[in-house]
Amino acid sequence: MAKVSINLATGSIQKEEIIVGIDLGTTNSLVAFINPDKNPQVINDTGKGVLVPSIVHFGQAGDITVGNEAKEYLTTDPQNTVFSVKRLLGRSYKDIENYKDFFSYKVIDDDSDSLVKIKVGDKFYTPIELSGLILKELKTRAEHALKTPVNRAVITVPAYFNDSQRQATRDAGKLAGLDVLRIVNEPTAASLAYGIGLNPEETKTIAVYDLGGGTFDVSVLQIQNGIFEVLSTNGDTFLGGDDFDRAIVDYWIEKNQLKKAELAANNELSQQLRLKAEEAKKALSHQSLFNEKVGDIWCTLDRDQFEQLILPKVQQTITACQNALRDAKLTVAQIDEVVMVGGSTRTALVKKMVADFFKRPVHDDVNPDEVVALGAAIQADILAGNRTDILLLDVTPLSLGIETMGGLMDVIIPRNSKVPTKAGRQYTTSKDGQVNMKIAVYQGERDLIKENRKLAEFDLRGIPSMPAGFPKVDINFLLNADGILKIQAVELRSGVKQEVDVKPTYGITDDQVEQMLMDSITHAKDDVSQRMLIEARTEGEQMVYTVERFIEKNNSFLSEDELAITRQYIADLKDLLANGEKDAILKQIDAVNEYTRPFAERLMDHAIGTAMRGKSID
Repeated sequence: MAKVSINLATGSIQKEEIIVGIDLGTTNSLVAFINPDKNPQVINDTGKGVLVPSIVHFGQAGDITVGNEAKEYLTTDPQNTVFSVKRLLGRSYKDIENYKDFFSYKVIDDDSDSLVKIKVGDKFYTPIELSGLILKELKTRAEHALKTPVNRAVITVPAYFNDSQRQATRDAGKLAGLDVLRIVNEPTAASLAYGIGLNPEETKTIAVYDLGGGTFDVSVLQIQNGIFEVLSTNGDTFLGGDDFDRAIVDYWIEKNQLKKAELAANNELSQQLRLKAEEAKKALSHQSLFNEKVGDIWCTLDRDQFEQLILPKVQQTITACQNALRDAKLTVAQIDEVVMVGGSTRTALVKKMVADFFKRPVHDDVNPDEVVALGAAIQADILAGNRTDILLLDVTPLSLGIETMGGLMDVIIPRNSKVPTKAGRQYTTSKDGQVNMKIAVYQGERDLIKENRKLAEFDLRGIPSMPAGFPKVDINFLLNADGILKIQAVELRSGVKQEVDVKPTYGITDDQVEQMLMDSITHAKDDVSQRMLIEARTEGEQMVYTVERFIEKNNSFLSEDELAITRQYIADLKDLLANGEKDAILKQIDAVNEYTRPFAERLMDHAIGTAMRGKSID
């Protein structure tokens, strides 16, 4: 095994190795590095292009295609082609149910707050696994182009990503065989690419306007002593260049008097029109007329018409800029710089309206598709200790977290977080009437707590007796500048509280830290596979518990046949929980869910009927 030098002061890798910067995007992803001339540079492997479409296709024979080649399957095999997976990272079905028609693949609805899964054929995938496949493709391309192993990366995320989404991004990196040194906010990376924030003497307030293919956000940052603070962020996770394309398609449908219902049934023609609209949008950034055909359909558009079509969408982004300034309690005059990010900012109308709103020229010299990845590469270079002009803040060398069901480690403060720092997560009970909760605190990089180092354990007692899932327990970690970790658990409904202090670095040597980091990389794939199996079993056990309780309380609402079939489903699920594979367990959970869902609806209808009976409605 190759030995890697780890700088214990920063928890990062010494200079000998290339650390890449990765922009994991909704529509496209890319990777950058610092070249021998000390400049950030994007990687274009074997002429495939810099941008790797964030698309994964699953073939009939089990073959998986990622990127450019997978994009072709959007029209020919949409149900087995996954796109925009970043929208699903760290999200539950309830978060995205209003947008489920956006996806051509099956997003599993388990009617709960648990994280979404995607079904392709008979297999179930999490957004983490799918993002891991995209990151693995980027890693492979980088290694091929640079002719050297790439094991370390800085990955960017939107400023509004929550802890769950950031941890999901880290896990995806781990699954791809990458040690993720830092998760960096995309606006911060874009600023670094323009050299803003590299001078520790400088104090600036900047706006980063990021209009990508599927998402828009604007962030207001304050930079002081080389530290980036997000003052506010605003935007729309379902607004982007795709909406420009959709507006063009709708215009062509109307002009050609096409029937929307027929188009909806013809997936291939719909996708061809969408791709032609994307072509038109790009062409109109440097020409005034676009005039081509899809089959017998004329696709004609001039720049004025295009700008009229997209004006309402661009206006929405300007409203978001106003909201971001209001939230940051700033005026336009207090913004020193405006940075443009995302391919859709190439549109002339977008640039003009943003410059007019902020009353200043915008930074758009760096390729807007590449600016975030280039900034991530600069951040990677800083972490590698190659830039002596920049202060490296103290960071925590190992992740800190707690044990969750099935003996899994849930990270609350990831390694390489700046110190001091605080973070928290909310948990609940898994059994009805549960009044105590054991909180075990661990340090380490492995998915299973038995492979990590235990720091403390305490009980949160006196939780009011409620049904499973009702109590809300906030667990907060505060790591101070002296390296003392304060853990606080509070049940929000009752105010029951418990606290404990520990010193994470006590009794652990530099060699042990290095070994723990190496083990996490070596065992990453096995760890994630095991985690997913445990999570599937835990979900299955919850399903068995919920359905059995439901039958016990409400069997009078079910027929004998329904009771018999439900019991058989549950018996089959129990068998799989004992010795089944992850996909088989998830498939059975899905089957139980589909079969039993109408029971709850029937019960609800009965309850409403009973409540309304005998009452007049004015």
